[in-house]
Amino acid sequence: MAHHHHNHEHDHHSHDAHDHSHGHAHAPTNFNFTFAVATILNLAFCLTETVYGVFAHSMGLLADAAHNFGDVLGLLMAWGANILLSRAATETYSYGYKKTTILSALANALILVFVSAIIIYESINKLMHPVAVKEIYIIIVALIGIGINGGTALLFIKGSEDDINIKGAFLHLAYDALISFGVVIAGIIILFTHWSWLDPVVGVIIVVVILGGTMGLLRDSVNLILGAVPRGIDQKAVRDYLSGLAGVKEIHDLHIWGLSTKENALTAHIIMPEKTFTDQEYQEINHELLHRFKINHVTLQIEKGESENPCSQAVTC
Repeated sequence: MAHHHHNHEHDHHSHDAHDHSHGHAHAPTNFNFTFAVATILNLAFCLTETVYGVFAHSMGLLADAAHNFGDVLGLLMAWGANILLSRAATETYSYGYKKTTILSALANALILVFVSAIIIYESINKLMHPVAVKEIYIIIVALIGIGINGGTALLFIKGSEDDINIKGAFLHLAYDALISFGVVIAGIIILFTHWSWLDPVVGVIIVVVILGGTMGLLRDSVNLILGAVPRGIDQKAVRDYLSGLAGVKEIHDLHIWGLSTKENALTAHIIMPEKTFTDQEYQEINHELLHRFKINHVTLQIEKGESENPCSQAVTC
């Protein structure tokens, strides 16, 4: 076990060194280009798909276009976040502009819910009053969609290992390619069977997929705005870890919140009657909190716990 821990430590340092010398210089420029290409291609395809969706009377294409539009929003958001995360903090914005990633996630989710509602309404309309669809156009346009989504997804593979933001962009595009594939299959079935009702059904299925993803985004972004403990962090485990440190008598006013969609912060008051942490201990605590709980910004206030000067926060928090 000890050996493993050492390994981990070594890993962390080498990654860190790499991050400072190489990561910061190159990553933004590479990805700015990638984001620009992906956004322009997807936006152009989105418009094409909308036009042909209307022309071919296809809810499947329109729903796919809506999903692609959601991705364009997601790409713009991830791109903006990628740029803003590297912007330095100012006097007024002491955290930099990291929170904007949370706001754009919320806006993104709300727009998708709105678009989904329109498509469900239209699909139900089409189910009640079936219209013959132009299958060939549906098949061709959706095939182009597979190419564009699949191709742009590949551009993000490189960054998707270390950055959840880039990974999100990659997964979105990969899912889109799958959905376009579903539309192609539906188009082929309609071509041979003339089951026009299948098209609005595919539209509804796609909307359900969109809403499935959006509800998660909506919940997470609202939680982050409210300063909730970010998903994936177990507050009790963090409290147990800090309580278990040598010399710690008790902990109060423990807060964990998200600074952005990528970074988390923690503050706590710790009562240590006998001793206080050395710089090396602080370093180890920061290292553990980062690696075990993905908390990047840690602020600990150490108190003696004297009964005549109790911490005013001890009771309220």
